[in-house]
Amino acid sequence: MKKNTIITVLIYLLFANCYAQKPSFKAVAFYSAKVEMDHVLFANDALYFFRLIASQNNFTFDATTDWTNLNDAYLSNYQIVIWLNDAPHTDEEKAAFEKYIANGGAWLGFHVAGYNDKSSQWNWFLDFLGGPVFHSNNWPPVAARVNIETRDHPATKRMPESYDAPVTEWYQWKPSPRLDKDVRVLASIAPESYPLGVKTFIQAGDTPIVWTNTKYKMLYMNFGHGNKVLSSADQNRMITDGILWLGGVSKN
Repeated sequence: MKKNTIITVLIYLLFANCYAQKPSFKAVAFYSAKVEMDHVLFANDALYFFRLIASQNNFTFDATTDWTNLNDAYLSNYQIVIWLNDAPHTDEEKAAFEKYIANGGAWLGFHVAGYNDKSSQWNWFLDFLGGPVFHSNNWPPVAARVNIETRDHPATKRMPESYDAPVTEWYQWKPSPRLDKDVRVLASIAPESYPLGVKTFIQAGDTPIVWTNTKYKMLYMNFGHGNKVLSSADQNRMITDGILWLGGVSKN
């Protein structure tokens, strides 16, 4: 083979390799280390988990405990923002997040990241979630049977009809996000799991745990308390497929 031909082939292979390795999207997780210990434990496990699936699925994953990074310049580097165990605390951070979402950014939130009650003042975020307000929770954390309600969504299409979710604390909401015409509930607590809890109970009723507000590029997952959450292959598959969907990539 002639020298020029060899050089041409090497250059082609170099560029082909660079193109093949280009990340599909970039995601960043915001979390806090000075919150309830069970929420810290979940965040620590989640950091390992997301780094692992990022390497397996060709996307970039970063993480920060500095919530002031919720600003226009920093967020412009990412297609997905993940809140693992906390939420913005200042008006500036909230405004930057609203702008990020308005400009097409995606959000994945876990457990306490979606918490709000009657004293909450962030009305935009309440609409973003689909209107749910915290009503009750179980204590101590327990496992539960979960029904997959929507089987044609990219986040749940590889899921069984139901699965056994690991131990966590569950929130029940009133009004239920299901009542919002733009919300699509993907998973909820199975009726046979009630009552949930020992000291405090979720007695019965409707408890969505995974949903999306179709007005936005978002996905909320109610689990995220303790170090057992990521011990289910089924649940981990739903998390993986959920972030890939938000990033514009789908599993076959």
